[in-house]
Amino acid sequence: MSIDWITVIAQIANFLVLVWLLKRFLYRPILDGIDAREAEITRRMAEAGEAEKKAQTAETEFRQQQKQLLSDQDSAIEQALQESENQRDSLLAEARTKLEQEQKDWHKHLERERQKFTAQLQRAGEETLLELTRKALRDLADESLEEAIVRHVSARLRPIASELSEAAGDSKEAVATTRDPLPDAAQALMQADLKSLLPSMTLHFETDPQQAPGLVLRIGGAQVAWTVDSYTEEFDALLSERMGAGASGRVQPGDA
Repeated sequence: MSIDWITVIAQIANFLVLVWLLKRFLYRPILDGIDAREAEITRRMAEAGEAEKKAQTAETEFRQQQKQLLSDQDSAIEQALQESENQRDSLLAEARTKLEQEQKDWHKHLERERQKFTAQLQRAGEETLLELTRKALRDLADESLEEAIVRHVSARLRPIASELSEAAGDSKEAVATTRDPLPDAAQALMQADLKSLLPSMTLHFETDPQQAPGLVLRIGGAQVAWTVDSYTEEFDALLSERMGAGASGRVQPGDA
């Protein structure tokens, strides 16, 4: 059997042409498509990874923002509570100060009213004492209070005549001041007594409605007063002493 080399060569050539054609028109497009698909897959995977990183970054930022928001919210609540407490303390302090001031004003008002009442009571007591003294003098001695005061003054002037003379100096006038005009008999009695003690002295009589009942004698730079003020002051002192003694003598709880 002989080999037809021309046929063999032709078949080999046909096979090589077929391989070239398959590679050129079939395998290359398939390979290019596979490469393109792999490149697309790689690109999309890269994009997915980038998107995942962005999502993680966004989630981290969100969590940080949420944490910061909660922290700011807690701080705002704490600040609001602190401001509320400060305002409450301020209002309480203001109310306490106002209450203390009102209490002080009330105590001052009570003290003024007490002093006013005490002054009125003292004045009423003085007037009552004065009227009772006048009545007692009229009923028992048949003389006025002014006359009794003049007699008392005349008796008191004698021991201090030298002091009055020195106090008078070059002055030749003496002034006797009473709240109400002295009766003529009382004026004459006092004129005579002062003349016997200080012959060069001239006595004048004046009235002062604001003066306490009694007599004030001014000679030069000296002034001697005999008024009911001294007696009412002594009366007030004795009354306060008696009231204090009565209060201290009370039986306290537990003293038995």
